[in-house]
Amino acid sequence: MTDDETPEEFYSEERWNNWLDRLREEDIDPENEDSARLLLNLQDDAAIAVAKIVTAYDEGVLGEDPALDELEQFAAVVLGEVDIEDEDKAMLVDSVQMALHCVAAAAEMFVLDGAPEKGTVGANIDAAVEAEADEEFDTAFNYCAQAGTIIIAGADTDVSAIAADLEYGYVAEWVNGLDSLQDALSDPEVVEEDA
Repeated sequence: MTDDETPEEFYSEERWNNWLDRLREEDIDPENEDSARLLLNLQDDAAIAVAKIVTAYDEGVLGEDPALDELEQFAAVVLGEVDIEDEDKAMLVDSVQMALHCVAAAAEMFVLDGAPEKGTVGANIDAAVEAEADEEFDTAFNYCAQAGTIIIAGADTDVSAIAADLEYGYVAEWVNGLDSLQDALSDPEVVEEDA
């Protein structure tokens, strides 16, 4: 397989829009389990696409440039402006997009530089929390993305447990995305839209 051939379409605008259409149609209550599951499935489905891209890169199926191109296309789809009139739903989608922004950044960082030899997921997230407290949001984001590279490299860390202990804020959103990424890497099965 040459660098300019991809084994499949990793993620499409149509797929993202199908999820958004479902979100527009349904009554969403974040406290309701079905509503929460729809949002989580939307996020997990997108994270699976990223997991497949970095796995294809790691296994030599995709070269560096094609992998970066795929991640750029993914980001263009999921991080673009979303037209949802309902303010509550728009805020929930914004939350998902924040989580996925970190997922995409971690994957790009991994493709470009791999994972750091030293450091742990937990240490990077702790540093991110400190940076967020100091209102150094770019630094906090970079620590979270670096934690993501360690997850991609196969760190045996329970990200969901870390996420559960975080106070609500940017870092909590980003780590929520890393939790989805870790799940996607361990079980990269497509989430069915009608599940």
